[in-house]
Amino acid sequence: MGLQQFERRLERMVEGVFARAFRSGLQPVEIGRRLTRDMDLRRTIAPRGTIAPNEFTVLLSPSDRSRFAPIEDELVAELVAVARDHAGTENYVFLGPVTVTMKTDEDLGAGMVLVSGEMVKPAETAKPSLVLPDGRKIELGPKSLIIGRLPDSGLVLSDPNVSRYHAEFRPALAPDGDPLGSNEYEVSDMGSTNGTKVNGIPVVGAQILRDGDTVTVGATTIRYERA
Repeated sequence: MGLQQFERRLERMVEGVFARAFRSGLQPVEIGRRLTRDMDLRRTIAPRGTIAPNEFTVLLSPSDRSRFAPIEDELVAELVAVARDHAGTENYVFLGPVTVTMKTDEDLGAGMVLVSGEMVKPAETAKPSLVLPDGRKIELGPKSLIIGRLPDSGLVLSDPNVSRYHAEFRPALAPDGDPLGSNEYEVSDMGSTNGTKVNGIPVVGAQILRDGDTVTVGATTIRYERA
């Protein structure tokens, strides 16, 4: 989405009755800037890629928290989208779902804002899965899953644009060959006629998947859910 689009969407959110309250003082887009800056400052290089914070706390003064109250839910949703978009642009990965929590800090003056992000890995209560266009979920396990048209494929698709053996989902491996973790998966194309895409970009080699990634095989789009 980007900060410019974020700012335009916020402008539409505060039109009308709330517009006057946002003509001066702390602007919502400044919170978005602080959040992306915090991601850049706290990022960490790891074998699976560059990891960024995924749980953010936004501290506001009492007056600013009150001023933002009418749009707080929408603002939180937009900030989550900003974090995900920034991660996609910078090739960051998250340890878990992105959350933003807004709190009041009595020690802060009007116009002041503090954003703090943490890398938090959720309890692994569910296994990653593939969500098909009809809503069905295919749970991924320790063995690879092959998608294709042939009956012996792990996931058989009737899509005529899908090759006999089209793509393979398997546990992701670090450069040294060790598994990255029980909830880390990658996808690779198996020499299919029409190729495999992740978020619209052709897969070259093996690509590690992030929560919410869309994988297109033929004319079928599948969503990857990490947990």
